[in-house]
Amino acid sequence: MAVKKYKPTTPGRRDMTSYTFEEITRSKPEKSLVQINRKRGGRNNFGRITVRHRGGGSKRKIRSVDFKRDKHNIPAQVATIEYDPNRTARLALLHYADGEKRYILAPLGVRVGDTIESGPDADIRPGNALPIANIPTGTMIHNIEMKEGKGGQMVRSAGAAAQLMAKEGDYAQIRLPSGEVRLIHQVCFATIGQIGNVEHGNIRLGKAGRKRNKGIRPTVRGSAMSPRDHPHGGGEGRSPIGMPSPKSPWGQKTLGYRTRRNKTTDKYIVRRRGKKRR
Repeated sequence: MAVKKYKPTTPGRRDMTSYTFEEITRSKPEKSLVQINRKRGGRNNFGRITVRHRGGGSKRKIRSVDFKRDKHNIPAQVATIEYDPNRTARLALLHYADGEKRYILAPLGVRVGDTIESGPDADIRPGNALPIANIPTGTMIHNIEMKEGKGGQMVRSAGAAAQLMAKEGDYAQIRLPSGEVRLIHQVCFATIGQIGNVEHGNIRLGKAGRKRNKGIRPTVRGSAMSPRDHPHGGGEGRSPIGMPSPKSPWGQKTLGYRTRRNKTTDKYIVRRRGKKRR
């Protein structure tokens, strides 16, 4: 998949890039797998904003994606590769032999007409879903379950892939894209291969309007606020954010301060993720 550049006819066009959509084979989604998406603008059932900087944006319809891959030993043919406005990955529409249609995350290298299957006896091919116990060590995988039968919860974004490092006892060590090594039970399912649309990280929006089309509203710097609105606010002229550390609008430490408080799953983390390298 290629990235399209624009001539710098305006300041917004100068650094803008977008998709060529050359891998997309259908423009409209399957009607039976589409739901209406009601926007809430980051508000909960009480009307209070719980997620800031949300609101507006283009209308979207939700595609029902099969993360469980529980149709075992029934072959399916890839009918189309489609765009999904709700995620960075592309979707592949599968037509199963029994007549059912389902969406899955489109893996890299899967084309229209390919046959895909799930189950313990499936081949080690991109797009096939198997229990981790049946996947060879060193294989690149995605859409990984954390609990048996719950459906894939990890490694679902564009270009992402995890690696099966080792198997010991009932658990397997999986290296996630962040660098974290985590224990996953071998009965959990995972999909072979890397997720497509690997060029997503090279997309540059170029202008504020494309951000608003995504439903993301502007973010105001804390240092531009008053002291009553933000811990970084106030002062004469431009002031530093102060000691001992940067804080959120509610006074909680941020920018490097770890907030993980989940002791029940600490035992499954073999190695923590490292700092991102630029």
